[in-house]
Amino acid sequence: MKKNIIIEQKTIRKRLINNKIFEWLLYMICYALVLVIISYLFDSIYINLDYFGLYALLASIIIYILNQTIKPILFYITLPITALTMGLFYPIINLFILYITSFILQDNFQISGFIIPFFIAILISFLNILMEGIIIKPIINKVKDE
Repeated sequence: MKKNIIIEQKTIRKRLINNKIFEWLLYMICYALVLVIISYLFDSIYINLDYFGLYALLASIIIYILNQTIKPILFYITLPITALTMGLFYPIINLFILYITSFILQDNFQISGFIIPFFIAILISFLNILMEGIIIKPIINKVKDE
């Protein structure tokens, strides 16, 4: 009986992890955590942390949607500038996405300045890659291997 329960739990976990919605939600929560960490480190970015970080989660979802829709268009339009600057213009596209998110969320997500937010955009990209490699992928791979 106990063996059947353990097998059923593993099957349920595999179904949950193989579910794309769960995987997407895991990414959004981790990216929201990255945004909260960045807002604590820098004064140039502000996230309203009322309601248990709901606005950080909303900001990460909006950034995800903008990255999937507007960013490829912006990248294609600015490809000559990005090529001439050897890729140094690409973080400006990320900064533009952050400014659009700031515009959408108004008082709950704010960015001020240009130079510091430019480096913040680079740091957010780096932390997202780090978060994916250290936390998200091992969780998904561990459950898939069971």
